[in-house]
Amino acid sequence: QVQLVESGGGSVQPGGSLRLSCVHSGLTHGPYCVGWYRQAPGKGREGIATLGSDAWTTYADSVKGRFTISQDNANQILYLHMNSLKPEDTARYFCASDALVSWNPCTPQVHYETIEDWGQGTQVTVSS
Repeated sequence: QVQLVESGGGSVQPGGSLRLSCVHSGLTHGPYCVGWYRQAPGKGREGIATLGSDAWTTYADSVKGRFTISQDNANQILYLHMNSLKPEDTARYFCASDALVSWNPCTPQVHYETIEDWGQGTQVTVSS
């Protein structure tokens, strides 16, 4: 059974940085996709970054150049490094995973309802 637990959210001023973590367990031994989605109040859940088991990364245009997804494979931790944060980045951030046969292509453009496993989310607020 897959378990995903996010942490690292908080409040930060515009221009600041945060690092989100997602400890995961139970991922398929085969090819997989992991990623980060976010949901702002009154809006749908949108994908922002993905990482495949082949180490390929993909980003939404809204975060490209500011956010970086990475993984500590030994400790099964997925990270999202967020720099140059803007008020519009305020949202609840979710870690997600699925086998590549389901989450294909491994990109953040895949609709969230297609993805099997989710964490509970961590809140990020960007405000002066």
